[in-house]
Amino acid sequence: MSPGRQQTAVEEQEGAPAHYPSAVEEQEEAPGHYPFAPSDELFDITTTVDPSYIISLIRKLLPTDARTSDNTNMHVNQKEEIVSSQFESRFLNSQQSNTETRDTVDVFGQLGHLEVRDEGSFQLSENDSVSVKEDTWEEYGCILWDLAASSTQAEVMVRNLVLEVLLANLLVSQSTRVTEICLGIIGNLACHEISRKYLVSTDGLMETILHQLFLDDTPCLCEVFRLLTLGLQGSERLTWAAVLQSEHIMRRILWIVENTLNPHLLEKSVGLLLAILESRDEVAPILLPSLVKLGLPNLLINLLAFEMDKLKCDRLPERYPVLDIILSAIESLSIIDDYSQEICSNKELFQLIFDLVESPDKVEVANSCVTAAVIISNILTDRPELVSEISQDLSFLEALLDLLPFASEDLESRGAIWSIITRLLMQVNESKMGESSLHQYISLLANKLDLIEEDLLDHQSVDPDKEPGKSNWKATTTALGKIISILTHLSTSKGCAAINHSDSHLYDGNIERLLNCCRKFTKC
Repeated sequence: MSPGRQQTAVEEQEGAPAHYPSAVEEQEEAPGHYPFAPSDELFDITTTVDPSYIISLIRKLLPTDARTSDNTNMHVNQKEEIVSSQFESRFLNSQQSNTETRDTVDVFGQLGHLEVRDEGSFQLSENDSVSVKEDTWEEYGCILWDLAASSTQAEVMVRNLVLEVLLANLLVSQSTRVTEICLGIIGNLACHEISRKYLVSTDGLMETILHQLFLDDTPCLCEVFRLLTLGLQGSERLTWAAVLQSEHIMRRILWIVENTLNPHLLEKSVGLLLAILESRDEVAPILLPSLVKLGLPNLLINLLAFEMDKLKCDRLPERYPVLDIILSAIESLSIIDDYSQEICSNKELFQLIFDLVESPDKVEVANSCVTAAVIISNILTDRPELVSEISQDLSFLEALLDLLPFASEDLESRGAIWSIITRLLMQVNESKMGESSLHQYISLLANKLDLIEEDLLDHQSVDPDKEPGKSNWKATTTALGKIISILTHLSTSKGCAAINHSDSHLYDGNIERLLNCCRKFTKC
């Protein structure tokens, strides 16, 4: 069976799931010792799935298997105290509201039968002992995993103790598949605002989730990183940052990032680092100092070098998202004032992203190339002396112009590309440049006329009033002014005729079209 549907915070969908048994069907199949769930008219939440069915699924996830404390760093007596207090506290709170009591009492009726044995394991009482095979548990768990993608169903679930049930399973289950499903359900619940609040208020749950970082199971680790990333992107991000700031946890995260060979796990783990870096005003001040101290900048650069080697040897589509997210993390780090120097001063990094921008086939890794160009722009802002070193490389200028269509929908990225083009063109001294070199520049610009014109038209249609990209447009018009200067010098130079006869495309009127195009948009 495939794992449950995963969902990000912006992908909440209310699509009707596959057929689920009705409340009547469930009651007919329910063991006699189960009290019937309340009918759906007792619920205030409008849902396409009978809430009593959801409650019955939660019941069926009650843990029946024990595991020792080897899989966690918690002693058995600590487990007992946490789970017992969870259930007791939630039940007492439910008594304060008649509505909430109706929603939770039946589930708690099952949790009330959960006893702690002297052997240090959690079992159902002898009267209520139910043998549920792992594959059956997995079936019910995957249904809840899917349902948790809906905010409406998620609310029903958290109001009916699903988090307490999942916590109990995380504490006692020996199955990595059960652990993965539990984390997957919690991950989908973390996509919704109301269930996120329940999540952080469930005693012991956040700490238990962090303990799963020390598992060696890749699917489980992927779900842990997805969950932690969602936590840092939500309104409770500071609460999550507080539990993550232990150096022990930070070391484990970086160790996984550095050592995993699984592309999906690498993508998820770097995604967590990216979430930290993107929250510059809140999470980054808490977690970034420790991460940098533990070698985060060098780790990201080493990962990029590894992915670039892979890209040169064998282009594997499953590794493209990994390359994207590593570059995004480096980009985010390059604009954080206290740490940008770690990025901007690294010669190996500059060469890696320079080579990526110049790669001949950009279609498959276009997003990565655009991000690399943004990083180069950030580096050149801090280290303008590097411009002279790359200004003579016409293939780099050509590569930048080729990137413009891929950045057409991102004003900031397009502005970064034009800022590099401007810096390169400003190094051209057309009055002192030899005719051959000048011809190479003009030939390149004329060949890229369609790309330049299309990009400028996009600027005009997307940003007619020069807002909010006013500074980016300034860089563009500066570059256009320099192109006009170069082309004007060509028309007055003594070698004009010789140059015109040396390349057929110049007879097609490209130079005149380019000149008119630049003049048109500099007057806008």
